[in-house]
Amino acid sequence: MNTSLKKPLITKKLLAMSSRQRKITMGIIITLLALTGLILFTRGTNLDTVSTFGLNSGGAAAVQVPDLVIPSFWTIIVLSCLLLLLGLTQLIKGFGSHTNKILGLGIFIFVVVFLVWATREKSLNLTGLLRLSAVQALPLVLGALSGILSERAGVVNIAIEGLMLIACLVSVMVSSLTGSIWIGLLAALIASGLLAMVHAVLCIKYKMDQIISGMVINIFSTGITGFVSIKFLVNFPDLNQAPLFPNMAIPGLANLPILGPIFFNQNIFFYLTAILLVVINFALYKTRWGLRTRMVGEQPRAADTLGIKVERTRYIAVLLSGLIAGLAGAYLTLGAVGRFNRLMTAGRGFIGLAAMIFGNWNPFGALGASLIFGFTSSLESKLTILKVPIPSQFLLMAPYIATMIILVGVVGSVTAPEADGQPYDKE
Repeated sequence: MNTSLKKPLITKKLLAMSSRQRKITMGIIITLLALTGLILFTRGTNLDTVSTFGLNSGGAAAVQVPDLVIPSFWTIIVLSCLLLLLGLTQLIKGFGSHTNKILGLGIFIFVVVFLVWATREKSLNLTGLLRLSAVQALPLVLGALSGILSERAGVVNIAIEGLMLIACLVSVMVSSLTGSIWIGLLAALIASGLLAMVHAVLCIKYKMDQIISGMVINIFSTGITGFVSIKFLVNFPDLNQAPLFPNMAIPGLANLPILGPIFFNQNIFFYLTAILLVVINFALYKTRWGLRTRMVGEQPRAADTLGIKVERTRYIAVLLSGLIAGLAGAYLTLGAVGRFNRLMTAGRGFIGLAAMIFGNWNPFGALGASLIFGFTSSLESKLTILKVPIPSQFLLMAPYIATMIILVGVVGSVTAPEADGQPYDKE
């Protein structure tokens, strides 16, 4: 057989093997989650126990609604059996192109089962938990959007963690010095944008390995922020006391039960993120700029042939990526805590990249993944209050465990831009 004919056959066989392995892996994961609910969570749960979920956020002006009270034991049994059915179906025949959605559904069902078990004979404010989840997901959404913009143009940007970290430091110091929260936000965007352009120059002009360039920026940001924190912020605490952006309640909508406190009584970062989601999704798929950006990330040589300036398009994409990463970093300080702590990004940039992959380089797909990560992050504080018999170390690990499970589940099911990570040499 001709060698040129063998290669497509080999590739097809490898893809088929990867698909089968992924189907089995996914089925095993979902089945294990179901067995955990059936075996572990039913133990010690009496038939007459109930779980109470509060639907009113404390201190909110929203319309009050009754609490949700459900039977603990039977809810665990029914949902775990449904999860087991999903797992066995995945093992036997799979769900084809809907596998990622089934994984997300399976994780959601397991989380509900876990919450019902954790709140048996107790009460949990569900609206407060969902509000905290949205807040925790916000920097992850911005990190994912940052990665999407860069990688859609063909430049891998794992420097998002470092860009966020440098924005955290600069936003606090400038806001503290000037007394203006807006100047601090602007300074954060400028700092992250400049550092992103360093990454762009190294990758696009000098064709440095994009992973190495990103890691260099991450290491630089970690080192410089740690040095400034120890050398200056510790000795001059006034440099580390920035004001916070206040919450802005949207009249009428903020009074809606459940949804009002979660979505319509947030600070400016929340609303900016919602706007950016819509704008970036529209720009990527409905505008000439988006078409050119995606073409540069898929077929840069063909784009060049059509007169599209590949390098300029990539520079713009990486710059926009850096600005959004800076917005995420500024949120962690000016929108959340009002001060800088060393390594305060805590891997959120990398989790944002994981959300980007899970969402198949699509803004709204990344949003769904970010909400899953944000929910697991918010669980830790709530479950500590409920005194759930799980070591706190395991609760702190929850977001990263969720990241690994999701990445294992999506391997082989998503497709990165074809020229992602590849430098372009104009002939």
